[in-house]
Amino acid sequence: MMFRRTFLKTVLVLALAVGAFPGLGHAQTGDAAQKFITSLAQKAITTVADRQLSQSDRDDRFRKLFVSAFDIPEIGRFVLSRSWRTATPEQQQEFLGLFEEITVLTWSKRFQDYNGESLETVSATKDGDRNWFVDSHILRAQGTQIPVQWRLKEADDGSFHVIDIVVEGVSMAITHRSDYAAALQANGGRVDGLLTIMRTKLDQLKAAG
Repeated sequence: MMFRRTFLKTVLVLALAVGAFPGLGHAQTGDAAQKFITSLAQKAITTVADRQLSQSDRDDRFRKLFVSAFDIPEIGRFVLSRSWRTATPEQQQEFLGLFEEITVLTWSKRFQDYNGESLETVSATKDGDRNWFVDSHILRAQGTQIPVQWRLKEADDGSFHVIDIVVEGVSMAITHRSDYAAALQANGGRVDGLLTIMRTKLDQLKAAG
């Protein structure tokens, strides 16, 4: 089930902890893409990974970072795959809203596990006209390194948005797609059935607050 899987445990505490970065104009370089990721990680550490925060404050801060930094509509279309095209506009919007809330409430709690890790970028490679791959690694307190690749999309105004994160070769987007596809299949391919599961999960997360 998509909601039972722990995606690489707390490795993504930094990898999912990203925030908005101002547009840099259209003359993007690999240097700019790397600086974007570095700034995102630093902003996450200083604004969300504070253990003195209440959980509600942490949720609110992570929600702002997630919404501003991730291209949620594009991720949603990818995750639902063919079901996105058959879903009604109302179902599409509800899915995106539930997906956002479930992600926020799930991952904001994991900032409590932050233990001094840092993120260091290595290189950036352009992929087509608008996409970038930024290679980095998370430096853990005990000296180990965890490779993380970020897939970024450049908007018309020159700003970046995250559309996927690959940790040790495992894609967040593909993992979500597989898990949601399994939930859809278990409900006869009905989007309404998936939305019911997501509503239940969201209620559980709020109750666990």
